[in-house]
Amino acid sequence: MIALLTEPFGYEFMMRALATSLVASIVCALLSCWLVLVGWSLMGDAVSHAVLPGVVLAYITTMFALGLVLISVTPSHTDLNHIIFGNLLGVSRGDLLQVAILGAIVLSVLVLKRRDFTLYAFDPTHAHAIGLNPRLLGAALLALLALTSVVALQAVGVILVVAMLIIPGATAYLLTNKFGTMLIIAPTMSAVCAIVGLYCSYYLDTASGGMIVLAQGVVFGVVYLFGPHGVLRGRRYASTRTKTESVASSPSGTASAAPASRTATAPE
Repeated sequence: MIALLTEPFGYEFMMRALATSLVASIVCALLSCWLVLVGWSLMGDAVSHAVLPGVVLAYITTMFALGLVLISVTPSHTDLNHIIFGNLLGVSRGDLLQVAILGAIVLSVLVLKRRDFTLYAFDPTHAHAIGLNPRLLGAALLALLALTSVVALQAVGVILVVAMLIIPGATAYLLTNKFGTMLIIAPTMSAVCAIVGLYCSYYLDTASGGMIVLAQGVVFGVVYLFGPHGVLRGRRYASTRTKTESVASSPSGTASAAPASRTATAPE
C-alpha cells in the first residue's frame, strides 16, 4: 500500500507536476470564490474590456476552430497542443519557478485585498460609498484572472483552465453560506483533487490535467446532488413538507390543532 502511494512521486517530473498542480489548483480555487460571487458582472467587465479588439473579429464565430487548424498546419518546433491541453508532466524547473512566482503574486494580492474584493463582490455601491473604487477593484480582479490563467495554463491548458476557475468556488458555495469558510473549502478541495488526479493519471495512464479537473467535477456532482443545498436533499425536504402540510390539513390534524389554539388564547 505504501509503495502504491510513494511510487508515482519517486520521479522528478512527477514531483514538479505535483508542485505545479498544487499551486495552480490553490490559486484558481481562491480566485474562483470571488468569481462565483461577482458572477456575470465580472464577465460583463471582461466583455466590455474586450469590445475594441472584438469589433475587428465580430463576424467570425469560429476563431477557436480556426486556431486549431492553424496549429495543425503551422511549422514549429514547439508543440502548440500543449497550450490547449496542457503539459503538466513536461513542466521544467524554469516553468515551475514561473508558476511559483506568479502564484505567489496572485495569492499575496488576494490575501491583502480580500476585504475590498469581498465588499466589491457583494455590494459595489457600498464599496464606492466608503471610498473604494469599484472600477479599479474590478480591473484588479481581471488582472489577477489573467495571471491565474497563465499559472493554470502550464497545468491543464486553456480549455480546462475555465473549469478550474469555476468548479472549486461553485462547490464551496454549495457547502456553506459563509465566505470565509468558502476560502478554506475551495482550495482544500482543489488541492486534494490535484493529488487524486495525479495518482489516477499515473496508474490509469491518462492525461494529468484532465484527471485533475475530472476529479473536481466528480466532487461538484456529489455536492450538487447530496450536499446541504443539493438537489436530492431539496426534493426530500419538499416531499416531507408536502406530507406535513397534508396531515395538518386533514380532519385529524384540525382536531388536534384546536386545543392548542384555545390554550394560546386562554390567558386573554
